[in-house]
Amino acid sequence: MTEQHSPIAAVTARVSALSSWHDDWTGLRVAVLGLGVTGFSVADTLVELGARVRVIYGTPDPDREKLLDVIGAERACIAGNDEQLADLRAFDAELIVVSPGYRPDHPLTVWAAEHGVTVWGDIELGWRLRDKTTRIADWICITGTNGKTTTTQLTAHMLQAAGLRVTPAGNIGTPILDALRDPQGYDALVVELSSFQLERLGEISPFASACLNFADDHLDWHGSVEAYWAAKARVFEHTQVACVYNRADLQTERMVEGADVVEGARAISFGLDAPPPSGFGMVDGILVDRGFHTDRRNEAFELVTLEELEGRGIAQPHMVQNVLAASALARARGAEPAEIARAVLSFTPDAHRAEQLGEVAGVAYIDDSKATNAHAAEASLNALDRVIWIVGGLLKGVDIDALVARHAHRVRGAVVIGAERGEVLAALARHLGDKPVVEITEADNDAVMAAAVTAAAGIAEPGDTVLLSPAAASMDQFSDYADRGRQFQAAVRSLG
Repeated sequence: MTEQHSPIAAVTARVSALSSWHDDWTGLRVAVLGLGVTGFSVADTLVELGARVRVIYGTPDPDREKLLDVIGAERACIAGNDEQLADLRAFDAELIVVSPGYRPDHPLTVWAAEHGVTVWGDIELGWRLRDKTTRIADWICITGTNGKTTTTQLTAHMLQAAGLRVTPAGNIGTPILDALRDPQGYDALVVELSSFQLERLGEISPFASACLNFADDHLDWHGSVEAYWAAKARVFEHTQVACVYNRADLQTERMVEGADVVEGARAISFGLDAPPPSGFGMVDGILVDRGFHTDRRNEAFELVTLEELEGRGIAQPHMVQNVLAASALARARGAEPAEIARAVLSFTPDAHRAEQLGEVAGVAYIDDSKATNAHAAEASLNALDRVIWIVGGLLKGVDIDALVARHAHRVRGAVVIGAERGEVLAALARHLGDKPVVEITEADNDAVMAAAVTAAAGIAEPGDTVLLSPAAASMDQFSDYADRGRQFQAAVRSLG
């Protein structure tokens, strides 16, 4: 029997040909790895299509398990990789769809590759199923080490102001498959993509795309800076209209230069300086568009002023960059400058991103719990002069030393939390001199943040800012960054 006519080749050919909601998915054996919000959305969608679905996962989830039983999916809660692999082999899956957290070297996906079983992520599956309704949405895809959630929300808000039916989706919280199954359909989906999702992106073709910035992150997951960069760069592949990049970040420009895009797609830059033609930027305190002006070599559209952004509390440099990037993406999809201005001036950022909580005894408190990496923390540190810094958590393989060195002059003291305190304490010792540093060794995770805020308040003097900007992930001591931020806010309220 030749390779072309083997059972594996026939199955692979069938799976590869499935490129529409209206194709025949009936009876296809699909293993779904993971039972988080993404895994459940995948299982729910495939059951609706008539596939036979088995969800394999390691952590019990009573609520979603009940829902799997209701929709008719099979499930297997198994802790060990060897045991999960045995279950996967017994199921004889024709397709495996993995949740974003599964690393490329995970034993189950390695086994699949070795045995010719197709592996997709939820984004590739979503792209194939985007035609459930006749209203097929354009995809606007956004990634970056920092700022992608805010930029995704801003872009969606701008397009809504332009009269489009649009929703943010992907890594932002609403799984792409849930959005695609809306019976009314959408004009556009603004899709936030993590590097994990980009690792298994598949052959999608965004209407417009953006990489906001690039800095070391998730190196423990990707294995190297080069692999992380390559994942981020995939956002620009096959872009149809506009590739939006950061003029101040040469890595993002390199990504655009190396991308295989649809003929006619344009490179559109953004930055805090005066923009060149085909760019967005600032002139005399005004955010301007020279990307989509018909006479962009000589004129620019005015969007909003820096003073207006200050009135909304979103004039920090990183927020201005987010506004400019979102404006470029929204203009690519047809939003007018006046519609963008209206949207920006009615926008409220998410909680826990440089959220100002007010003052207690002359000391300001800022919740930047969403700063889960050094690049994000840098944005908040840059905006302040006298900081009592609450820092630490899961560093994800990233060296924090350079961040500490750059900001040692503005850090008056530090409070260190998290499981990986050793590296943080060592960096602070190298660069802060005799400034006070408090290590929180509290064993009870529920008491960590209260202890950290008490310690920070003890160091702080009037005029200082206590900044929770951990530069690290939160799952060592908190359920997520939002939980970490909520506990910080509760502790600050108790001071008042």
